[in-house]
Parts: sequence; C-alpha cells; structure tokens
Amino acid sequence: MAVRAQITLRKKPNKQGLYPLAIRITKNRRSTYKHIGIYIQIEDWDDKNKSVNKHHPNSKEINGLIKSKIKQVNKELIALQTKDRDATAVQIKKDIYRDRASKKSTFFELAQEHLDELEVLNKFNRLSCDSAYIGYILKFNKSKQLSFSEIDERFLKKFKVFLIKEHKLCETSIMNVFVLIRLLYNRAIKARIVKKKLYPFGGDRIKIKFPESEKTGLNANEILRIENLNNLSYGEVHTRNIWLYSFNFAGVRVSDVLRTKWGDIKDGRLQYRMGKNSKLLSLKIPEKVYEILKSYEKYKRHNNDFIFPELKKANMKDPKDVFRKIKTANKKLNYYLKSIAKKAGINKKLTMHIARHSFGNIAGETIHPVMLQKLYRHSDLKTTINYQANFMHKEADDALENVIRKVC
Repeated sequence: MAVRAQITLRKKPNKQGLYPLAIRITKNRRSTYKHIGIYIQIEDWDDKNKSVNKHHPNSKEINGLIKSKIKQVNKELIALQTKDRDATAVQIKKDIYRDRASKKSTFFELAQEHLDELEVLNKFNRLSCDSAYIGYILKFNKSKQLSFSEIDERFLKKFKVFLIKEHKLCETSIMNVFVLIRLLYNRAIKARIVKKKLYPFGGDRIKIKFPESEKTGLNANEILRIENLNNLSYGEVHTRNIWLYSFNFAGVRVSDVLRTKWGDIKDGRLQYRMGKNSKLLSLKIPEKVYEILKSYEKYKRHNNDFIFPELKKANMKDPKDVFRKIKTANKKLNYYLKSIAKKAGINKKLTMHIARHSFGNIAGETIHPVMLQKLYRHSDLKTTINYQANFMHKEADDALENVIRKVC
C-alpha cells in the first residue's frame, strides 16, 4: 500500500486572510486533507522545505508541532499497512482519525488537547483565559468524566446560572465560556466523537450573543491635560510616555509597544511585526513620539535593544517569561494610569487599552474606514466599521437636534 503523508499549505484563506496547514494523505495519486488547526500568512510558508519560515515569530513551535503530527500519522499508516488493507486515501484518513477520536472521547480530553496546542503556539494570553473557562466547567460538573452528548441545552442553562450565582460573571464573560465550549463541540463533531444532531447551539437552541460593549475613549482636551501634567512621579512619567506612544501610533497594543526595538525605527518610520497576527506594519513617526524617544536614548545599549525597559531582562527565548513580564508590566502601567487620570481631573476609566479607544474617539467620522482598517491592523473591514461605530455620533446627534428644534 504506497501511501504518503505530507504537510502542505492549503490555498483557500479564512476570513482573516490566513491560510490553513493540513496533512495531505496520498495514495495512487489521489489525496485527502486533514487540517491541523494552524493558520499562517502565505509568505510565511516555505513550500520547498515544507516548513514555516524562520521570520515567523512562532516558526520553531509550529514546525515542532508539524513534525510531531506527521510522525504520529506515519506511525498509524505503518499500523494500517501491516493489516494489508487495500483502502483509498479517504478511507485511510477516516481510519486514522476515527481511531484517534475513540481515544479522545471526553470533553476534558479534547479541552486539554486545545490547551496544549495553545501552549505550543505560545498563545499564552488565550491559554490563560481558556484554562480559567475550563476550570469553571470542571467546578460545575465536579468530574472530568463529561461526554459531549451530556452537554445539552439543559446542561448549558444550568451552567449559566452557576456562573452568575457562584462566580458573578457578566454576560460577556459567560458568552466567552460558551464560545470555547462551542469550539470544542465543533471539533468533536469533525472527529466523529459526537453526532451533529446533538449540537446544542444555534437555531432554536442556545444562542451565543454578546451584549453591546461600551467603548469610551478620551477626547483631545483630556489628552492635552495628560500631556501638560507636571506633578508626576518617575513611574507616572514613564507610564505617560508609554501611553502616549501607543496613542500616537493609533493605539498600538501594549505588548507590541514593549517589544519595540531601536532597530524598528528606520527612515523616520516605525516598522515592526505585530505579535497578535504577525502582520507587518510601517507608520510614520509623529513629532511627539520623537520627544518621547529622546527620553530613552541614553539607555540604548545597541540597535537590537528595547526602547522601553520592561523586557530588557526578559529571556526572549522563553515565551512564557516574556508573557509574564508583559502581563506584570501592563498591570503596573494601569495602576499608574489611575493616578494620572485623577491628577488630570479625568473621570473616565484610563488603561493602556483606552489609548486605542481614544484614537478611535478622536478619529470619529473624519477618517475613511479603509484607512482606519490599515491603522488598526484589522483583517476585516467589517471589524473596523463595527469598532468605529462606537465613536460615530454626529448623524444621530443631528437627527435628534432637528426633531427638538421643530418643537422649540
């Protein structure tokens, strides 16, 4: 039975414009594919060597995962060959993944697979959240023996009451837990662990609907008040610098701000690869950012040194250490931002993430959505439009004013 298993990049992208990696099983020139759950940009794929390019931030981990999955499939192919079965490529795939499904049949076993995958890909922020969500499910069920067929509408409704009563979770947090359950349930259906007819979501069953979240940013006057504050401690000055740096680059995420190196500044532009989705970005450096950079130039050791000090002592070969240091830094920065807001007489919540909301609030309806999509680094224009809708009030205000004016 001449059968071959190989990793390949499928040419059909998802909604975010990323391409899936899949194991191709070929027999007699006929192939079938099994996605491994990893999506990358097409330029990050080395088709000749069948691996992810080294410039991808998670190349080492993804290539390790690829090697592990290919080894596992080849081992099972050898076992099938010993049975001397004349099966098609499709039948072989079904045999391999049906056997695997029977071994991983419970909810918590699939959940652990999911967490292990996140750790391999260094997605520690999501790993932290999803671990907590799975912990809630375990506390509710009181046992790791939970089949997918047991997760029905009644189970989910009782679980929701438990989350509200015992853990005081808001609707948004509850929906995030349900999204994880839905993700694992869909995986179980694909793996033939549970029948599709038992699916408890959608239609007239459990609906996952997030409540509208309020996004409040600072206005231009409030930002000027922060810029002009004088009675600040060293920690507050440093925090203000990082917050304004983020704001002036359209609300760059704090993790990306802290990862910025002097070498990322070239020809008057900030050029870097985002940590969240590995997208490349190039932005002109505003004059106000140059003023901030001057404050840190004296601490520059070399071109590959970080601009801000939070990651200078981090072990960059240990993604967990980097994640911990960023998380600790963000907590400390948000602590100082509360003090800064108080001194500036600002009653709105001020955090690092509010820098992004503040840019959106001031941009309002003055910048075309396509340009905002580029500045926000969104993959989908709909995401930008929905996000910016939180800060676009002029039409509604004008309509309200027109009606009231007729009464006066």
